[in-house]
Amino acid sequence: MINIYEELKNNSYPGRGIVIGKSADGKKAVAAYFIMGRSVNSRNRVFVEDGDGIRTQAFDPSKLEDPHLIIYAPVRVLGNKTIVTNGDQTDTIYELMNQQLTFEQSLRTREFEDDAPNYTPRISGIIKTDNGGFNYAMSILKSDNGNPDSCLRYTFSYKTPIAGEGRFIHTYMGDGSPLPSFSGEPKLVAIPDDIDEFTNGLWDSLNEDNKVSLFVRYIDLASGDTDTRIINKNK
Repeated sequence: MINIYEELKNNSYPGRGIVIGKSADGKKAVAAYFIMGRSVNSRNRVFVEDGDGIRTQAFDPSKLEDPHLIIYAPVRVLGNKTIVTNGDQTDTIYELMNQQLTFEQSLRTREFEDDAPNYTPRISGIIKTDNGGFNYAMSILKSDNGNPDSCLRYTFSYKTPIAGEGRFIHTYMGDGSPLPSFSGEPKLVAIPDDIDEFTNGLWDSLNEDNKVSLFVRYIDLASGDTDTRIINKNK
């Protein structure tokens, strides 16, 4: 298990990241999603609530240049399923799972982002709650070591998650040109009981220049009630 706060402090540009797991008291499913940016266009964003989920929105509409990879719904809720992704594949998963396809089947219709030469990976997660428990899965779609002719697809499934443990996946191993895609399994991290402790710990650990927005949600497994935090650098 790694300390996620130290992991973030030691990486100036992990890009976008998803954390999913179970609170230490075993009572809540937890999801977190953050975005970062190096360009004016990427940094010109905020998270806003949209129904049960969230969407990205231009902070200053006059500075919005190319919306197709930065304006999307990172979080949507479909019944007892919470979908968290770093792009418009949220909608793909939502729509195709609503047609009875699986999480993995839905993502077979998508590939990494078309932002050469980075070919940013598409990372996705899903939480399914059921009778006081839950399971979750994470996915990454990425180019084959920067070669856009081949898409590598990995799905990681976690059944009966352990209290106090979660997994962390992000788009880039670090800063660079081109940006190096995430490699390996999602990282094992600790998940505290307190949503504010977790939210503030994540936000304070992200690089001050590059961080843009953070979303954290705790889902009570007994009642289904949710507790959500959103922090935007742009205010």
